[in-house]
Amino acid sequence: MRSLLFSLVSTLAVAAALPAFAADKLTIYTYESFTSEWGPGPQVKKAFEAECGCEVDFVSVADGVALLNRVKLEGKSTKADIVLGLDTNLTAEAKQSGLFAPSGVGLADVKVPGGWSDDTFVPFDYGYFAVIYNTETLKNPPKSLKELVDGDANEKIAIQDPRTSTPGLGLLLWVKSVYGDKAPEAWAKLKNRVLTVTPGWSESYGLFTKGEAPMVLSYTTSPAYHMVAEKTDKYQAAPFEEGHYLQVEVAGITTTGAENPLAKKFMEFMVSPGFQDTIPETNWMFPAGKTEKPLDPAFDKLVKPTKTLAISAEDIAANRKAWVDEWLGVMSK
Repeated sequence: MRSLLFSLVSTLAVAAALPAFAADKLTIYTYESFTSEWGPGPQVKKAFEAECGCEVDFVSVADGVALLNRVKLEGKSTKADIVLGLDTNLTAEAKQSGLFAPSGVGLADVKVPGGWSDDTFVPFDYGYFAVIYNTETLKNPPKSLKELVDGDANEKIAIQDPRTSTPGLGLLLWVKSVYGDKAPEAWAKLKNRVLTVTPGWSESYGLFTKGEAPMVLSYTTSPAYHMVAEKTDKYQAAPFEEGHYLQVEVAGITTTGAENPLAKKFMEFMVSPGFQDTIPETNWMFPAGKTEKPLDPAFDKLVKPTKTLAISAEDIAANRKAWVDEWLGVMSK
């Protein structure tokens, strides 16, 4: 008993001598490409830990839809303080789960197309979905979603699964926004051009850059990576006549995280230059908050959508399962 008491007293003494936040930990669920060595995660972790004197623990899954699936499965017992990597196509459904708390973060520095007023989720970047193609292997890329659907079945595209991936869900909604009730017929045609459906973005983009397919579903901003990091412009986005579907990526504090003061501190940090300046050249998206570093000139060369497509989060929450089932019914035949 005496040795146990001595041990306890010693532990308390050491703890009292440490910085105020040293024993604190923040757990953030996000997607794999965010935490990869080339993604924003490592830089964000280092910068925030230096500011808070705490430990940031990133827990990653394949992609954004899988994040929501995981948190809903874990429910109130989730270990996540913050979920980073949902998007506007999932926010209404996420709110309905009752697993997220108001952020309490001021939105004065948040700037995204259409503006932002949500009190629960806070944007950290945005972009537009696009078909990226290799100019050296595909001389006549599709100029519209219709041309993609009706085009040569020998010219393949790699896409992502809408059940697990936010880009995959984005393509499903892009097709739905253009074709409406005729979406199943469009998927039946497009199916012949699909090389593979991957769980997340990283797998399909990797297949594309390895030359397995001349096209991949990604973002209008993706060519900036190749221009800046690889000094090549052979990968380009195909501008589509119907317009491009918008994605705003967001983070939210869970009801568990609402009890952790570090959660709000991180969300405030997320819209500051310490986080936002890392986004363009690590996540290769447009920053949604305050920045100090100007964008690389490569971003001025990117496709600028002539029309922004979007379906309300409420409509998606009400119909996502039916639309995914519709997609699955076609693609599994």
